[in-house]
Amino acid sequence: MAMTIKSSVFVHQGEIPAKYTCEGKDVSPEIVWSGVPKNAKSLALIVDDPDAPDPRAPKMTWVHWVLYNIPPSSPGLPEGVADLPGGTLEGLNDWKRTGYGGPCPPIGRHRYFHKLYALDIVLPDLNKPTKARLEQAMKGHVLEQAELTGTYQKSR
Repeated sequence: MAMTIKSSVFVHQGEIPAKYTCEGKDVSPEIVWSGVPKNAKSLALIVDDPDAPDPRAPKMTWVHWVLYNIPPSSPGLPEGVADLPGGTLEGLNDWKRTGYGGPCPPIGRHRYFHKLYALDIVLPDLNKPTKARLEQAMKGHVLEQAELTGTYQKSR
C-alpha cells in the first residue's frame, strides 16, 4: 500500500478553509497519513508555497512548516497541534520561527504543498533547520513520499 496524506478539512487540490490561514485563527489543519513503510524510522513534514509572491510570476517558495523525526507510528497531527508526537523536532519556517504559519498570499490563488517523507533513519538534532538544511540531511534516506495540495486566495 502506498503512503498517503490527507486532511479532514480540505481535499487534495481543494481550497483550504480560512480558519487555517492568516484571515482566520491561523491554526494547523488536521493531517492524517497511512501506508508508512514498515522499515521507516522517522517521518518529516514540509509545507510550502511555490507561488510566492505572485502565482503569475513566482519568485520563491515560501516555507510554512518544517517538522522532522515524527515517529512512524504516529497516525497524523490534530488540528491546531500544540503537543507534537514524542521525539518530533521543528525547523524554521520563512517567518524565521518554528511552528505552523498558515496561508497568507499577497496576491492571487496560491498552492500549498504538504509533503510527507518516510525516512530510513532518525535524524540528529539539526537545531531548528531551514527546509533546505532538512532536505540536505534527508538526501539518500527517503523511502517514500506523499503529497497533499491545498489552495488559498485571500477574500479581502
